[in-house]
Amino acid sequence: MTEIRSALPDAGDEVPERPSSADARPGLGPLSGVAAVFLCGVCAFLDLYATQPLLPLFSRIFHAGKAAVGLTISAATLGVALSAPLFGIFAERLSRKRVIVASIAAVALPTLLAATAGSLKALIFWRFMQGLLAPGIFAITIAYVTEEWDRRNVALVMSVYVSGTALGGFIGRIVSGFAAEHFGWNSSFVVLGVVTLLGAVAVAKWLPREHRLMLVDDRSLGSQLAPMLQHLRNRRLLATYAVGFNVLFSLVAVFTYITFYLADPPFLLSTAALSYLFVVYLVGLFVTPAAGYVITRVGLRRGIVTSIAISMAGVLVTLVPYLPFVIAGLTLCSTGVFISQASATSYLREAAPEGGRVSAAGLYLSCYYIGGTAAGVVPSFFWRLGGWPACVGFIAAMQLVTILIATVGWRATADGELDGHSI
Repeated sequence: MTEIRSALPDAGDEVPERPSSADARPGLGPLSGVAAVFLCGVCAFLDLYATQPLLPLFSRIFHAGKAAVGLTISAATLGVALSAPLFGIFAERLSRKRVIVASIAAVALPTLLAATAGSLKALIFWRFMQGLLAPGIFAITIAYVTEEWDRRNVALVMSVYVSGTALGGFIGRIVSGFAAEHFGWNSSFVVLGVVTLLGAVAVAKWLPREHRLMLVDDRSLGSQLAPMLQHLRNRRLLATYAVGFNVLFSLVAVFTYITFYLADPPFLLSTAALSYLFVVYLVGLFVTPAAGYVITRVGLRRGIVTSIAISMAGVLVTLVPYLPFVIAGLTLCSTGVFISQASATSYLREAAPEGGRVSAAGLYLSCYYIGGTAAGVVPSFFWRLGGWPACVGFIAAMQLVTILIATVGWRATADGELDGHSI
């Protein structure tokens, strides 16, 4: 769920012009169109983190260390980090629906080919290809929703999409763990690939063709990328990018390396049981909207500090060697991360200059997924030093540093800019 919200456009972002106001869909339009948007969300994150519950199994099968099998996560997020900012530029002149459907079908191909991997390196390669293609689903779906629905209904349709992304990430992990436990790890990718292809067929059938005109952008690639360089001089944006890096770093690091911890004594959880851990994500799905209402009252800076502190407390609770406490800690951790993400993406529109919010969001997305990439590998060095307790200490220290960065970097500037106490 968190991973999706990073891509959501802020309310202040410019909505591409439509041919006329009459072209906007009246009300919610056909139910099949809304259902297709939901399926886009499911397909976008069905495969991205599916290997998390399989990591201990991969370590045994491929006789590889934790850092090596962690690359099955990092490779996918690295692919997203590299391609996400560019999809909006190169797909601008193409049909939104065609790009979405083609991307869903394209993601299914490396997913199916991953089942044929005879080595860990081959598996990592196909995971990287999955990540490269995934932004064609979620980045373009977001643009489609903001352009095709009336402003009064965009938020509602977007919430349907977000629910789909949360469910897709949850289903992907559950399916992979269950299939690997009963039919072998290769079957996980076969099932996910087939489901993704079926999703492409359903979206192709149900998603209405866009009404917008195909606009031609005559600007050079250099002029389109120039605003990104300006964002790197913005102190508040740099602080927000650092927060985004840590948001996904914390989530991926905790849920990747906790699987090794719980697969060992005294827990000895099976691959299928490890996949059930991600049920705690569903708690954040309900808590985050309520927290968003509270944040509008207390301010974004207080919101981010409090939410990171909640997540850090959850990470520390996992040190109690009793499974109910570990699950409670994971619930606090994930919920805190989700609220942190909501605060960071909301502050993005406060920090970014008008007219540069789309490119600022693209850079944020890259930093966000680079954090997820690093989280698949970096904690392994601390695991070698002291197992899960050493990983917890490192992750908590990262979160503490992030609190300091947000506290200082999100302050009001000398010329009276907002410090994020409004949304």
